[in-house]
Amino acid sequence: MIDIGRLRPSDRDVWEDLFRAYITFYERVEPDDMYDRAWREFQSDTRLHALGARLDGRLVGITHFLTHGNTSAPDTDVCYLQDLFTAPDVRGRGVGRALIEAVTDWARERGCSRVYWNTHESNSTARRLYDKVAENRGFIRYQIELPK
Repeated sequence: MIDIGRLRPSDRDVWEDLFRAYITFYERVEPDDMYDRAWREFQSDTRLHALGARLDGRLVGITHFLTHGNTSAPDTDVCYLQDLFTAPDVRGRGVGRALIEAVTDWARERGCSRVYWNTHESNSTARRLYDKVAENRGFIRYQIELPK
């Protein structure tokens, strides 16, 4: 059985291993202090949110998400599911689906009008799941990096 819940302080090391694996998957490199800042945000659970998935008590999946305003429905927020990652040895066992469902439930309880996310077009494993649980509206993402 998959248990979904908030990340506990004792999850810190495993969460970071999973998050680093996610960052590596997308061929990115982030400074060590990014993980510390993110963890603090997730523990405060005010601006950025995180959930973990456990199988037999082991943390095997994580998701990070946030809400923001919405111009087409200014009286409701939308929920952006920013990161989703499961340990490779448990893929195909429903962990990703359970995390998406948990974020969707969380957003619904808070009155959000939708949950959305991005993935890379080459991420065929995840896209097989995403195509089952959500609608691909065909948008292409553009990005401008801003110097610090």
